[in-house]
Amino acid sequence: MGYAYVSTESGKTVFSVATLTTPNSTFSIAQQSPITLQLITRLSFSVDPFTRKDWYDIKAPSMFDVRQVGKTLVNRTQGLKNANDYLKGRVVEVSLGDLTKDEDRAFRKIKLRVDEIQGKNCLTNFHGMDFTSDKLRSLVKKWQSLLEAFIDVKTTDGYLVRLFVIAFTARRRNQIKKTTYAQSSQIRQIRKKMFEIMTQESASCDLKELVSKLITSSSPIAQDIIGHRIEKACQGIFPLQNVYVRKVKILKAPKFDVQSLLALHGGDAAGDADVGTKIKSDFVEPAVQESV
Repeated sequence: MGYAYVSTESGKTVFSVATLTTPNSTFSIAQQSPITLQLITRLSFSVDPFTRKDWYDIKAPSMFDVRQVGKTLVNRTQGLKNANDYLKGRVVEVSLGDLTKDEDRAFRKIKLRVDEIQGKNCLTNFHGMDFTSDKLRSLVKKWQSLLEAFIDVKTTDGYLVRLFVIAFTARRRNQIKKTTYAQSSQIRQIRKKMFEIMTQESASCDLKELVSKLITSSSPIAQDIIGHRIEKACQGIFPLQNVYVRKVKILKAPKFDVQSLLALHGGDAAGDADVGTKIKSDFVEPAVQESV
């Protein structure tokens, strides 16, 4: 009997086929087994798929401190298959702690969507926000009431956004009672205040200003501006703690405009690419001679 096997010697793949000798003839196993022959042919002509791919830089909008988010991989443009078509629409999830260099805000997850390609740079736009599961579970405790509310608001630049707010009741000053449960009437009043403040803060600004309010910390616990306003406004109804805009969803976006996206990125399409210095030539055009 004979066998086809593959061995590696000094980084090179070597294919060998053992032969079978009979009194009448000598033949190889590959000649008798089409499956083995196909396997050897496939292995011998295999190409690394990464040789057909290109790396692209992912750029975050100018509202974040860190613009370079990471890199993404895509098949190189070939024939009718354009690499830009496969890059547009990709959604990247990044920690806010990495975008702002602040580990206290690492519990927020920011979603960025690729909308335009400029050279080797993928220009992104805000696509949503969420909490990490460990942060959300650490807030839920016994002997307190959990309050949630969500509302759909439209920004001045045409984005339809759904905001989700979460809050927890807190102990009053010098309170002796163990529990801090709120009554149903108080919960309705607090939720009404939430709706009013979310509408005021969101409907009077564009998407860039809204995101800035969500990522800007106004307290040592990395509370956003909207959550801080809700906590202050509800003190007369019932004390609250850990008030956050925990989730943001983009329900509807206006028609895509390249100029608006470039303005969101500070007008720098190429990001932080290195640009050479223009060199002035010392060449002077000679005067025209009257005769040669």
